[in-house]
Amino acid sequence: MKLIERKKYLDKIIGVMGTPDIKVLTGVRRCGKSKLLEAFKSYIEKNEPNANIIHINFNLLDFDELTDYRPLYDYINKGYKEGCKNFVLIDEIQMCNNFEKAINSLHTSEKFDIYITGSNAFLLSSDLATLFTGRTFEIKIYPFSFAEYVEYFQYSDLYSAFDKYVIEGGMSGSYVYKDQETKYDYIEEVFNTLIIRDIRQKYKIRNMALMDKTADFLMDNISNLSSVRTISDTFNSNKDKISHKTVGTYINYLCNAFAFYKINRYDIKGKKYLSTTEKYYLSDHSFRYAKLGTKNMDYGRVFENIVAIELLRRGYEVYVGVLYKKEVDFVAIKRNEKIYIQVSDNISDEKTFQREVSPLLSIQDAYPKMIIAKTRHESYQYEGIRIIDFSEWLMNTNCL
Repeated sequence: MKLIERKKYLDKIIGVMGTPDIKVLTGVRRCGKSKLLEAFKSYIEKNEPNANIIHINFNLLDFDELTDYRPLYDYINKGYKEGCKNFVLIDEIQMCNNFEKAINSLHTSEKFDIYITGSNAFLLSSDLATLFTGRTFEIKIYPFSFAEYVEYFQYSDLYSAFDKYVIEGGMSGSYVYKDQETKYDYIEEVFNTLIIRDIRQKYKIRNMALMDKTADFLMDNISNLSSVRTISDTFNSNKDKISHKTVGTYINYLCNAFAFYKINRYDIKGKKYLSTTEKYYLSDHSFRYAKLGTKNMDYGRVFENIVAIELLRRGYEVYVGVLYKKEVDFVAIKRNEKIYIQVSDNISDEKTFQREVSPLLSIQDAYPKMIIAKTRHESYQYEGIRIIDFSEWLMNTNCL
């Protein structure tokens, strides 16, 4: 498979080299964590002549004897070299029983610079503080962005590249397959076998049919406001008996596994966060096509999903904006920076344009406002609101 340098992520890993933290790469299955760890290993080999690298990949049978914490701990300690910078790189660490005991002890010894990846369901962001007694530094990895997709395929026409990215998505493992149906078969397999299996294995779920229905419901309703109660009521009306609590638990499992991201609402006028209903977005929009088919593409929802994940990828806190009875698709916040964003498939129709611009014009503060749409021309300003094409915005990865 062709590889590209995912410089943003690699630079982030390099930036924390030598710190006392346990570095943890997290993200949805098959988003590229293992390849990044390999790229980081190559960087060390080229730039750290005094390095001693202990690299363990539990996908390989070579390390089959290390699948319990004590042999793992002994193997790494035996590999330690005095007077060197000792790096420990472990891939798929959840395949080692009680791995946290080994990692915590190794970290306490202060002899190793530790980097790990693992199954999303077994190495949760919410669990890191309790799983490891030492400090952790989480590096969040996402599927390929549009900019990475363009780099991978060397596209020169960004408009046609965007149309293809909308269909193919960012799960780069699918790129080696030639026809779209085979690509979707691969993507569906990733979701069903790797994501759902991990959740079932960790949480010992008995009713997988309802877990699948919960995932399908969220996929079918990306960008729609939802609540645990409305979802469970929908299931119960279809004679699927399930409690609100169980639905909420299943949704948490799916979000913990990075299959979905929950976006809360934000009251723009009252400057407060709301929690009654939320929106859910897929870690990669191609999962929706692979699981539910492409008959009803609903590009507007997919475009919104792409923007939501790109904002998260760029490090923003993301919310759905509420102003009186109007909704702003996204409020993106990073420290003192804030921007209001509307997303639209097509704003060439005057009525549609006014509908999209109206909520932004109603906002009284001076923070930047933007409409991202399929304009197919250069960006321009309308009464202080920036109108920009999807491909231009997605390629401009350094800022909004």
